[in-house]
Amino acid sequence: MARGNRQDNGVRKPDMPKAKLNRENLKEAILIFRYLKPYRWTFVTGLLFIALSSGTTMAFPYFLKKLIDSAQSLSLGKDAVSPGTIALWMLGILSLQMVFSFMRVFLFTYVGEHALADMRKEVYRKMIMMPMNFFAQRRVGELSSRISADLSQIQDAVTGMLAEILRGLLTLIIGMVLIFVLSPKLAGLMLSVLPIIVVVGVLFGKRIRKLSRNTQDQLADSNIIVQETLQGISNVKSFTNEWYEIGRYTRSLQDAVKMAINNGRFRGLFVSFILMSIFGTIILVVWYGTTLVQHGAITFGGLTAFVVYTAFVGGSMAGFADLYSQLQKTLGATQRVREILRDETEPVTVIDEPVQEQNKLHGAVTFEHVAFSYPSRKDLHILKDVSITAAPGEQIAIVGPSGAGKSTIAALLLRFYQPDEGRLLFDGKPADTIPLSQLRKQMALVPQDVMLFGGTIKENITYGKPGATQQEIEDAARKANAHNFISSFPEGYETIVGERGIKLSGGQRQRIAIARAILKDPVILVLDEATSSLDSASESVVQEALDNLMKNRTSFVIAHRLSTIRNADKIIVLDQGHVVESGTHQQLLAREDGLYKSLTKLQLEFTSV
Repeated sequence: MARGNRQDNGVRKPDMPKAKLNRENLKEAILIFRYLKPYRWTFVTGLLFIALSSGTTMAFPYFLKKLIDSAQSLSLGKDAVSPGTIALWMLGILSLQMVFSFMRVFLFTYVGEHALADMRKEVYRKMIMMPMNFFAQRRVGELSSRISADLSQIQDAVTGMLAEILRGLLTLIIGMVLIFVLSPKLAGLMLSVLPIIVVVGVLFGKRIRKLSRNTQDQLADSNIIVQETLQGISNVKSFTNEWYEIGRYTRSLQDAVKMAINNGRFRGLFVSFILMSIFGTIILVVWYGTTLVQHGAITFGGLTAFVVYTAFVGGSMAGFADLYSQLQKTLGATQRVREILRDETEPVTVIDEPVQEQNKLHGAVTFEHVAFSYPSRKDLHILKDVSITAAPGEQIAIVGPSGAGKSTIAALLLRFYQPDEGRLLFDGKPADTIPLSQLRKQMALVPQDVMLFGGTIKENITYGKPGATQQEIEDAARKANAHNFISSFPEGYETIVGERGIKLSGGQRQRIAIARAILKDPVILVLDEATSSLDSASESVVQEALDNLMKNRTSFVIAHRLSTIRNADKIIVLDQGHVVESGTHQQLLAREDGLYKSLTKLQLEFTSV
């Protein structure tokens, strides 16, 4: 896995890739702000409180100057406002600052959370409605990162970074104006030194961040060694490679230690430089300021206020380096999220509507001279001139060697992909004339590797028909031979199946998937090697459930075990993307040197060994 883009694994979160700060990227980022539109007045109010917060912050040193000068004037016998009065003003300003700061944080958090929730919903909706080709070309981790890490980065920008940038700019502008008002000579001296400190600080910061990333990457590598070793512990022990793995882990840790020490050296130099620079600048400013105080060019209170304003300006300038880095990361996250929002989705309806009368199927399916290649492998022709006809209620079995194109038939039936050539017809109507969601509502898939969601058994069964009654659920489970084992659990249908159904056996998961399909009551059924991964005992129970499911339905059975499809109305034999044989079990066995007969013979020989 690439460095800087590694999952946490208990070590660290992946680094967010950065994007260049240019007009095009900024224009894309601004489009994200359309999600702020429903909350624009709250956002504007938040901006107002940022200005008020910055104003009260910058007023504090001014009143500090007044307080010191007042005390000095009174000590010299001059008329002046009472220090107690000024202190009360300062307490009032401090109280206002607390209110303004609270409102600023609260309003920006309110806007950011709501706007990002809207964005998450839209990104998830777009993502889940993408065609299968979209998912075939991307990793699940990459897509998860879009809706978690990337959107979190944008959320941080809206709720925190934007406010910090605006506050920093206001502080910098107001501070620069005030230090020149207080003393142009001191301001000139300070500005001659401050940029050097900021530039060196930025360079040090870049180097330290790079060393820190390298150290964290090396630690992540060490953690991966532990993970791989523990996952493959049987191999480690069978090859007696315990000491080899210990050595590999030790070397990786030593490299991490060296990097961490090098990083510590640079951080130590950086801290020393910053302390020296800050206090050196303060000493220089105060020294020069005292000479100005002696000559009456500035009061002692003015000098104090100048030092405080200088600290504010320096802090704002130093903070912009990190804010710039955060802005680059936000632009990168925005680009990746916008890629998803721009992509075309499948033409499915958002609202769950019932099947309309004109779209109801009877179950006739026809493949007319279909040819197909996957979009990511256009040079590899999976299906070539395939023609298959299924009458309503017929059981069609699809068999053939691995890579013959069997599962591709199932993908085309469900319209995960479109044929490159030829036509797919349902009841004589071209597939693309039937709305996609209307078509899929009348079809069900039972795959080889059943995917159960991490909720209850009841929730997984009702996935086929949300809102089904308990009686309907139990009837479907009985037909799927699942009711007895479900009832044996203490929680019954409320039993939590665990992630991907890990708490259930393969046969139990398969029967829940069948119950789900029975509850859906499809017109067309697709079974993609639904029993190939089961043992003989589980297979017989599941096969009985499948027989119940296939009654009075057009069924396409993609089979690995040929013994399960002997009673099929028609068996289609595929080889290298072509239909090479077609007929019943007996008709195909009667063919000398036929592929189906050869496959059957091989399986019989294998099972008899």
